[in-house]
Amino acid sequence: MTRKRKDENENDTVYSTGMFTGLIEACGEVSAIERQDHGIRLTVTTAQSMVDGTTEIGDSVAINGCCLTVIEMTGQSWSFEAGEETLSKTNLGDFAVGSPVNLERALSAHGRLGGHFVQGHVDGVGAVAEIKTDGEWTDMHFRLPRELAEQLVPKGSIAVDGISLTVVGVDADQFNVALIPHTLAVTTLGKREIGDRVNIETDILGKYVRQFM
Repeated sequence: MTRKRKDENENDTVYSTGMFTGLIEACGEVSAIERQDHGIRLTVTTAQSMVDGTTEIGDSVAINGCCLTVIEMTGQSWSFEAGEETLSKTNLGDFAVGSPVNLERALSAHGRLGGHFVQGHVDGVGAVAEIKTDGEWTDMHFRLPRELAEQLVPKGSIAVDGISLTVVGVDADQFNVALIPHTLAVTTLGKREIGDRVNIETDILGKYVRQFM
């Protein structure tokens, strides 16, 4: 998605594209969903830690890894619009009031890149296939379309619901990741169950390599 602003020296409108890291800032909760002619208006109650005065209307925010534009802000409530195309290609259409969501604001030019470059352009939807617990660690397996699995490699990066993760293993239509307790505690993955749908964004490099080949 893009942010719209006025250039200081001109009257032209300038658009800037958000880029993310896959490091979730906080979990929020869907507080309202309004059906519109060509999509939905989505209102999310954000964490208090995100209400710091730096976010403005027009800014890009990744919700479960899907880049959306803030159209209204009231206290801890931020509103967004998602069109039919977005709803058909992501799990945003599964939302109900009360659904937990991962939130990350766009990376600032001087910010640290602690995860990997995430565009906020969801490539497709996968599903939780298996959850294995080994002590404090959790091994989570996901099914995904074969064309997306072809872009994955072991030790490569992937964004699941906007969370930057490292691929442990990959098959024709599945991959798995190892999750530490912290990730489970501060993201929606700790609430996921078998069959739940998740947004998948593969690594930028993998897309280009596949296209060139």
